[in-house]
Amino acid sequence: MNAKKDTIPGPKALGVLDGIDQLYVMKGKKLIHLDLRAAKPGREELESLLIGPSGNLRAPTARKGRTLLVGFSEEMYAKVLK
Repeated sequence: MNAKKDTIPGPKALGVLDGIDQLYVMKGKKLIHLDLRAAKPGREELESLLIGPSGNLRAPTARKGRTLLVGFSEEMYAKVLK
């Protein structure tokens, strides 16, 4: 799915977390990693990580198995997708 062409509005964005254990998010220059099996972040925190200024799921968003990557960083992709 191309999150830029097939937008997922804010309320539905949390649905991308179904079956996800590891969440990696680039916010500016900061890499945020959440182990969703251990951490139980609230809805507001998850929405702040997943939803961009447009009110839709941030792009790019990629899933590999039970891992979700949000935002872009060559370092993050190299580390997680190796």
